[in-house]
Amino acid sequence: QVQLVESGGGLVQAGGSLRLSCEASDNIFNFGAMAWYRQAPGNQRELVARINDVGRINYADSAKGRFTISRDGGLNTMDLQMNDLKSEDTGVYYCNANVLSDNNWGQGTQVTVSS
Repeated sequence: QVQLVESGGGLVQAGGSLRLSCEASDNIFNFGAMAWYRQAPGNQRELVARINDVGRINYADSAKGRFTISRDGGLNTMDLQMNDLKSEDTGVYYCNANVLSDNNWGQGTQVTVSS
């Protein structure tokens, strides 16, 4: 079972930045796609950004131009740099990794953007 641990969440003012990190317990060279999801109170979990094993990246429309996803095989981490944060970015951010067709989730990290 792959363990994914998120960090970097917190409280930030609108217009500010945060960098989230997801550390994996296994070598991410063995992983397929990795992604960040977000769940706001009362809402369904939604995809924010996704990066596959060859570096192809997709962003939600709300994240384009503001967020940057990356993965580092040497550190076994995946990061999400979030700039120009808005109140609607508030939520719990989850790391997701597809490993041999298994869907793995972290425990989530809270991001709160105050307006």
